[in-house]
Amino acid sequence: MRLIPAIDLRGGRCVRLYQGRFDAETVFADDPVTVLESYLAMGARLVHVVDLDGARAGSQGNARAIASLAADARARLQVGGGVRDRTAVNRLLGAGVSRVVVGSAAVTAPDEVAGWLREVGHESVVLAFDVRLDDLGIPRLATHGWEQQTVLSLWDAVERYLPHGLRHVLCTDVARDGALTGPNLALYQEAVHRFPEVDWQASGGVRDVGDLRALESTGVAAAISGRALLEDRIPPGELEPFLPGA
Repeated sequence: MRLIPAIDLRGGRCVRLYQGRFDAETVFADDPVTVLESYLAMGARLVHVVDLDGARAGSQGNARAIASLAADARARLQVGGGVRDRTAVNRLLGAGVSRVVVGSAAVTAPDEVAGWLREVGHESVVLAFDVRLDDLGIPRLATHGWEQQTVLSLWDAVERYLPHGLRHVLCTDVARDGALTGPNLALYQEAVHRFPEVDWQASGGVRDVGDLRALESTGVAAAISGRALLEDRIPPGELEPFLPGA
């Protein structure tokens, strides 16, 4: 399992939100390039970047920051937030981004997004499904910066894309994101069991190396962590097994 460090951008700065709430923001760095440098020093070679302004309003206010990050040839980036059309996909790939992360559009425009998968290739697209568990424990999708809740289940959404070559899925348990309460292991175990052909990326709740080992045991391909790394909660030596360049 690979660890993918996260950089969340808002107004050009590196921040973290608590459970996706824009009124619960912590600023970690005015220049996100410094955060990328720290991740590279740890041994990371793939970094997850979220344009929070784009996720919320579809704006591209962090385009300059993303371009600065993508200019570093040592890192591969997967970038999402506000990717609502093919123009946005082409712009990010053209800027040097390795994978484009598609969130809300994967729920609201499935036929269009399926076309992107076929056209640009499954290695260049990650579908990001953010979920909240309902009263029966079924993961239901949230969209548009987690501000809109749907009745569509994670399982139905993934099933829809399999015929179109889906390979990479990032799944975030919204209730765990930024909360340092531990990942939802049961969710990822079920995801891998249902769809073993998918390379699952688990996001939300990572606190320490024990959580990384527990996620590895579920069979997910990768784990995404932001806050735990930004707050130096995991000693670099403990991260080495999960970082290809360590």
